[in-house]
Amino acid sequence: MSTDFRAVGEAGVEALRRGDARAARDAFDRVENAGQGTHQLRLLLAQACMMSGDAQAAHRALDKVLAEEPTNLYALVMRGDLLAGTGDDRAAVSWYQAALAQAPRAGPLPQDLVETLRRVEAEVARTGGAFAAQVEASLNAAGISAEAAGRRFTEALDLMMGRAEVQLQQPTNFYYPQLPQRPFFAREDFAWVAKLEAAAPAIRAELETMLASEAGLVPYVAADPDRPAKRHLLLDDPRWSAFHLYRGGAPVPENAARCPATMAALAELPLPLIRGRAPIAMFSVLRAGTHIPPHNGMINTRLICHLPIIAPQGCRLRVGNEIRAVESGRTMIFDDTIEHEAWNDGDATRVVLLFEIWRPELDDSEKAALTALFQAIDAYAPAQADQAGA
Repeated sequence: MSTDFRAVGEAGVEALRRGDARAARDAFDRVENAGQGTHQLRLLLAQACMMSGDAQAAHRALDKVLAEEPTNLYALVMRGDLLAGTGDDRAAVSWYQAALAQAPRAGPLPQDLVETLRRVEAEVARTGGAFAAQVEASLNAAGISAEAAGRRFTEALDLMMGRAEVQLQQPTNFYYPQLPQRPFFAREDFAWVAKLEAAAPAIRAELETMLASEAGLVPYVAADPDRPAKRHLLLDDPRWSAFHLYRGGAPVPENAARCPATMAALAELPLPLIRGRAPIAMFSVLRAGTHIPPHNGMINTRLICHLPIIAPQGCRLRVGNEIRAVESGRTMIFDDTIEHEAWNDGDATRVVLLFEIWRPELDDSEKAALTALFQAIDAYAPAQADQAGA
């Protein structure tokens, strides 16, 4: 007489429901040994083995599932639970994190699995906190202060602990390889900064005259009829505006005429000269209460420079994992191809003089080659409007 293995499996499920791990395991083992097992029954077998304290047998059952379905969420979580039961939290978390990473791609989930993943997420957070506390205690015992060790060490800790993500250059248009991944550059490393900052009062006088009428201000992010519509929260929004002084490599005559001191200051700077493309320079105007969302610049062969002319309290700039306060008269130099965003949480308008410079790592032959390359690109078709900086 043939055995009805479906009925045997159902008997095992019923035994598991009433908490009889031995009977459940006997039933599931019988089905498995007869070559009639399924992944669902193997997961239940692993559960019965865990209930009866046989971790090795539970691992063997999960091995069969994961060999064919390495993204099975139940199996991933159960493997983590088994390792957590031995006190190996770090190994357990690796399986929990694998499940959490896979879950968004798994489609609609049954409620029991949703609740399980919530438990797992809380366990990952708890374990992460315990790990961080232990590491910090060990560093303190060794006399190591993250603050004293410097910004890079602090960021490395944040990355290791999952408090931050790796932030690298991601230009939207052109990538030049092997340039250092640095979000901010030290203003003291650029000889021209002191003279520019000394000109800030004269620049501010011209800026305030311009702001009084607002003539010449245009939305910073504007729709281009020759390009697909931009997906930007501030598209055509005057809360983030620009007063262009140089655009597409040439002065904007009517704006430049209103700002002679500003134009004279810009003339002293090492601005790139690329026909139809550079220099670019403008006043970037950000109204109170406005947030520029995270975005990446187009080209990583340049740096963006901000000379804040009007900067109320509450203005900040994030580049990568570093956030800095915006201070009037204090130049900020950064790589805008690393994700960045800006806030004006103050009660007045923020205005920076924005311009670009070549990256200092480029030698003269590279600058000449890049200039020729960009001009060749633009000779084929006009350049896309550059939305530099913030």
